[in-house]
Amino acid sequence: MKRIGVLSDTHGYLAPQVFSFFEQCDELWHAGDCGPGVVEQLQAFRPLKAVFGNVDNADLRMLFSETALFRCEGLKVLMTHIGGWPGHYPPAMARLLEKERPDIFVCGHSHILKVMYDHQYNLLHINPGAAGRQGFQRVSTLVRFTIDGTPKDLEILDFDKFPTT
Repeated sequence: MKRIGVLSDTHGYLAPQVFSFFEQCDELWHAGDCGPGVVEQLQAFRPLKAVFGNVDNADLRMLFSETALFRCEGLKVLMTHIGGWPGHYPPAMARLLEKERPDIFVCGHSHILKVMYDHQYNLLHINPGAAGRQGFQRVSTLVRFTIDGTPKDLEILDFDKFPTT
């Protein structure tokens, strides 16, 4: 059994809520647009799996790949930054989902939190929204869940991206 923390689109900013919400997590998955300084902070906190996003610099593009395919507790996970959502995948991503048949698909980019089951590809789709301050979203969002045979106990945290106090 593993507790997973998922975030995306930090754009160089990590709110204190990231560390408190992910305190009980065994590892973190970052779905791109990390920004400067974020990777080092997350790696010092928990083991990290990540992909680069469309605005990440050359250093992050050398450190991470555009797409990550890995296993966690027996489940196949596919992670990328620009991945779409069920019924609206870019053609290349739809082909990759068809080929790899992951159990969990994680992406970011939209800054819109979206967790849903994709019946066409039989997978759990997770877009954790944006954890940083850049973008149009009014709140920052984080996702955590447990993998114990299947994904379960999924929780979401949303918080003001610009706290007033």
